[in-house]
Amino acid sequence: MNKLFCYLFIIFALSSCFPRRKAAITTAPQVATNKAPIQQPTPDYQKNNQEIKRASQAVPTNNNQVNIQFTPITSLQYIARFKAIAIQEMNLYGIPASITIAQGLFESGSGNGELARYAKNHFGIKCTSDWKGRSYYKDDDHPNDCFRVYDKDEDSYRDHSLFLKRKNYLSLYDLDKKDYKGWAYGLKKAGYATNPNYPTLLINIIEKYHLYDYDITADDIKTKPDTLQLKPISSPDSSKIVPLQTSITFDKYYTVKQGDTLYNISKRFNLTVNQLKALNNMLDNGIKIGQKIIIAP
Repeated sequence: MNKLFCYLFIIFALSSCFPRRKAAITTAPQVATNKAPIQQPTPDYQKNNQEIKRASQAVPTNNNQVNIQFTPITSLQYIARFKAIAIQEMNLYGIPASITIAQGLFESGSGNGELARYAKNHFGIKCTSDWKGRSYYKDDDHPNDCFRVYDKDEDSYRDHSLFLKRKNYLSLYDLDKKDYKGWAYGLKKAGYATNPNYPTLLINIIEKYHLYDYDITADDIKTKPDTLQLKPISSPDSSKIVPLQTSITFDKYYTVKQGDTLYNISKRFNLTVNQLKALNNMLDNGIKIGQKIIIAP
């Protein structure tokens, strides 16, 4: 018994000489539940726009970049330049040429607006999630709204045709190609513009410049080859201009007050800045107190 006790005592004594190791406790790694979202870099709007402006105002000459000065054009010059493109788009996509030209005139300020001059964007089409091209930023519905930049003016007209192929505009193609009035009201109903007077604005422009003469279909060309000989645009016949309703013409002008800007005036009367500038033949955003601004044609 004593031997057994001694043997157990020796084993206990020897085991106490070895260092004891703590059991490793493993826990699952904690997953951060409040991880901050990755911040996208804010575009340098001013720098971006300056680069677009420089690119649009320069042409290569003997491997050098030479700045060229923009020369304003009249509405008649705009029509003469783009009528053939509008007719081509009509026969490819079914949109009345009169509607396309009228929208181009109105949205771009007869080609003199900022977007048309620098971005070659004649219809104020904004960037979408699938847009991969360059962008130009300016105040519109929101500060620094993103607008598409095109390489050529013709690209803007083609993108306009493609834009009007979206689902909400499909019912318009049931109309006759020469029904510019139906198209004008249909565009408003489909959500193209928020301005309640938008159809009247387009119709007045079309009838002021006889743009319905350019609603030439492929059948017209086949059956009446002489329709290709488009008569030259002349000054509009005031007797054929359809007057606006009294309720609209009564408030045709707005007098600029202290603190006003083109942007807040445009929002007040449901216009865009470009549309407001087009109505007033303005090349910049400068206004002064007491100045009368046209807010309807």
